Amino acid sequence: MKRWRFVYLGAVVPALLIGLGLWSPLKQAVAKDPNKAPRFKVDPFWPKPLPDRWVTGEVAGTCVDSKDHLFTVNRGPQGNLTAKEAVTATPSPAVIEFDRDGNVVNHFGDPGTAQFAAMPTGLHGCFVDYQDNVWIAGNGDGIVQKYSHDGKTLLLQIGTKGVCDTATTTCGSPGLNSSRTLLDEPADIAVDPSNGDIYIADGYGNFRVAVFDKKGFYLRQWGEPGKGPGQFGPSDGGHPHCVVLGNDSLVYVCDRQNDRVEVFDKLGKFERIIPIKPGTGTNPTAIGSAWDVAFSTDRGQTFLFDADGGNEVLWELDHAAALAGSAGAILAGFGRPGHMAGDFTFLHSVAVDSKGIMFIGETVGGRRVQRFKPEGTVNDAKTDTYLGTPHYDPRFPNGESGD
Repeated sequence: MKRWRFVYLGAVVPALLIGLGLWSPLKQAVAKDPNKAPRFKVDPFWPKPLPDRWVTGEVAGTCVDSKDHLFTVNRGPQGNLTAKEAVTATPSPAVIEFDRDGNVVNHFGDPGTAQFAAMPTGLHGCFVDYQDNVWIAGNGDGIVQKYSHDGKTLLLQIGTKGVCDTATTTCGSPGLNSSRTLLDEPADIAVDPSNGDIYIADGYGNFRVAVFDKKGFYLRQWGEPGKGPGQFGPSDGGHPHCVVLGNDSLVYVCDRQNDRVEVFDKLGKFERIIPIKPGTGTNPTAIGSAWDVAFSTDRGQTFLFDADGGNEVLWELDHAAALAGSAGAILAGFGRPGHMAGDFTFLHSVAVDSKGIMFIGETVGGRRVQRFKPEGTVNDAKTDTYLGTPHYDPRFPNGESGD
C-alpha cells in the first residue's frame, strides 16, 4: 500500500503544480537544453474572419494581455486601404482585441469617431501593462496614449497631438531630441511593472529613449544619432524602433538601421550590443534587421526573438549567448518574403503569449497578423542556410514538403 501511495503522489503532485502554474515541463525542457530553439508552425486559419466586412490597414503593433488576448494596432482609413477596398469593405477599428481562438471580442478607435480623431496619427507600437491597460504610440504624431483595457477611457497622454519636439513644432526629422514634455514621432512603449515608469522609443523624429514616471512626468533620456555604442541610426525612420524590458532588469532597444539591439540598464547606462544581420541597414529599401524584440516565456527568458523586416525573417537567439557577445547567438530563423501563410511582407512586430505562441504583425503590403505555434525544436526540423544561419519553413517544420 505504501508503494502505491508514493506512485499516486508522484502523479498527483506534478499535476497540481502544473495546474497552479508553479512548474512547467516545457520550461524545464528549455532550461535543460538551451541550445535547441523552439520551432514554430504557422496556423493559417487564425484569426477567424473579421466581422462587418472589416479590412485592416497596416498592422503596426501586436501585444498580449494577461488572458492571452492579442491586441493589434491597425492604421485606419489613412492606413492604406486600396480604392477598391474603400468601396466594397469597411476600414477596421484602430485597435482590435482577439481571444485565444481568434474571435474578435472587443475593439475601439472606430474610424469616423471622436476617439479615432484623437488617437495618434500613423499608429505605431502597442503594449499591455501589468494592470492590463493598453498603450499606443504614433510615428506620424507626438503622442503616446494609455487606455483602459476596454478602450473606453483615455487614462494618460504624454505629449501633445500634432505638436512635436522640433524647432518648428512640426512633427518629423530632425527633432531637437531634448524636450521634457514633447515627443517627436514615437515608435514604441514599455512600462516597468515595479514602479510604473514609462519607457518610450522616441525614434522617428528624435533619436532617444525617453523615460517618464507613472504620472507622465519626465525622468531621464539617453541616445543620439550615430553608429557608436549608445547611439541610434543617424537617418530618420525608426531609430530606435522598439523598447522592451527584460526580466533581467535590462532595457532592450532596437537600433534598426544599425542592425543591432542595444542593451542598457534602466538608468540608460550602455551595457552591450547584440548584432543581428550587419549590412542589412545599408540597403535603403531594407531599412535594417532589428525591428522588434520579444522573449520566450520561461522565467530566465532563454530565447530572444528578433523581428527582421529587412530580410523578412524571425530570428531566434540564445539570450545568454547574445548577452555574452557570442558569434553563434542566432540559433535559427523562419520566414521569407511573400504573401503565403508563413511568409512575411514588411514583418514589423512580434509578441509572445504565456503558452509560447507567437504573433507577428505586418505593415505596408502585408497588412495582417499571423499566429505561429511552437512544435518541437529546430534541431528536429529540416533546415537550410540563409544569411549564414540555420533556417526552416514554418509551413513544414519537419520537411514534409519533400524539398
